[in-house]
Amino acid sequence: MGEYGFKKLVVWKNTQKLRKLIYEMTKKFPKSEMRRISQMRDAARSVKQNIQEGYMSSSIGIYIRSLSISEGSLGELSGDVEDCLEDNLISKEEFFEADSLCGKTDYLLKRLIRSLEIKREGRAKKQCRRPNKE
Repeated sequence: MGEYGFKKLVVWKNTQKLRKLIYEMTKKFPKSEMRRISQMRDAARSVKQNIQEGYMSSSIGIYIRSLSISEGSLGELSGDVEDCLEDNLISKEEFFEADSLCGKTDYLLKRLIRSLEIKREGRAKKQCRRPNKE
């Protein structure tokens, strides 16, 4: 597979790190936490995969929608990380590492979405312009 442009995005690189971190973190959870492990891993994967999927789409609108799904999955994951700290499944250090990465990723996702919205608005304005008839 060739090198895709999304792999150059800092936000995508963060989600790659986050997915690996969550997989490592949940490895040590007890078997009784299998449902939570699965949900956290799925959410971490969803954040990353939706950035890729949106990037590869044919429209800015679909890309923005995919990034919004990533945001939702990231919010779910962030809440799970907080719960894991409260339930003594992770250390404070693990929490701070995951929480920090979630926060940075959330910030970058919001910035990317906003930049795409501005780009889409600019395209819409260009399409609405009509030449003056004089």
